[in-house]
Amino acid sequence: MKKKIAISALTLFLTFYVYSIPPVEEGKMIFMNRCASCHNVNKVIIGPALAGVTDRHPEDWIIHFVHSSQSVIKGGDKTAIALYEKYNKVPMPDHADLSPESIKNILAYIKSETKASESIPSFRPDKIRPQYTPFSSKDYEILATYLCLVFIMTGAFVALVRVKEIQREANKK
Repeated sequence: MKKKIAISALTLFLTFYVYSIPPVEEGKMIFMNRCASCHNVNKVIIGPALAGVTDRHPEDWIIHFVHSSQSVIKGGDKTAIALYEKYNKVPMPDHADLSPESIKNILAYIKSETKASESIPSFRPDKIRPQYTPFSSKDYEILATYLCLVFIMTGAFVALVRVKEIQREANKK
């Protein structure tokens, strides 16, 4: 009896845990397992970069394309044919086993990654303005001082080694 209660409690706990995963996290897990080998959010790999995919295509179209890209292409969809042609006629594998909800979770993950990437300055190179300052005489003075200190320290180490050698020779006699 105790075993049945423990198993039931564990099953109930796991069920709640699975259903409590936020859509973005579930989408991330699916994306990493299924999509990341060919797609990246911000870079073109084998397939297109997926940042802004929901701006370029309706959600229903994306769901149909993910379920069976070849059937959408064979159906004569010009957008699908253009993607197929642009990416060297590499067919996207069918993911008919993914539910529309799972695909929406993937899209939620892509949106969250796109927003996160846009907040990183390196994502927007046109917004970065490097602060280059030309060399001035002060910079040369610092460089000369640094080099002098390096030469003085090197000379001091050489002198210390030489003194140590002389002491060893004196101790041998």
